[in-house]
Amino acid sequence: MRKFLVVLDDSRECLNAMRYAAMRASKTGAGVTVLSVIPPDEFNHWIGVGEIFREEARERIEVHFEVFAKWMRDRQNVNPELVIREGEVMPEILAQITEDPAIGVLVLGASTDNKGPGPLINALSRQAGTLPIPITIVPGDLSKEKLESIT
Repeated sequence: MRKFLVVLDDSRECLNAMRYAAMRASKTGAGVTVLSVIPPDEFNHWIGVGEIFREEARERIEVHFEVFAKWMRDRQNVNPELVIREGEVMPEILAQITEDPAIGVLVLGASTDNKGPGPLINALSRQAGTLPIPITIVPGDLSKEKLESIT
């Protein structure tokens, strides 16, 4: 089964990317993989403290994911998969794409900020010609109704 990969982070635009991925998956019979990456600087402390920070980060991610997962299951009839990786965001996204051949599309939300679409989109667009899958960029200010109409 083909899957949409969407990145879960603390950005506002993440919400529209999640919605889009779930709606497209629902309408095409695909799955959704939600990837969250814990940056190494969050647990580069003393060994014991680092383990506590790592566990707290995982718990926060799981709680955040469950909000999206419930909506996907209840409203879109899609049961998403959560993948938590540790490391730098860009290499971990690329590693997930490489390691899971069922991933067919990367879905990212674009920031509405006047500083640009966001660091992930900026970095990935420079590599777009060599990526093994297409990227779908979802504008951060699209309404739920507009998302429904285009998916």
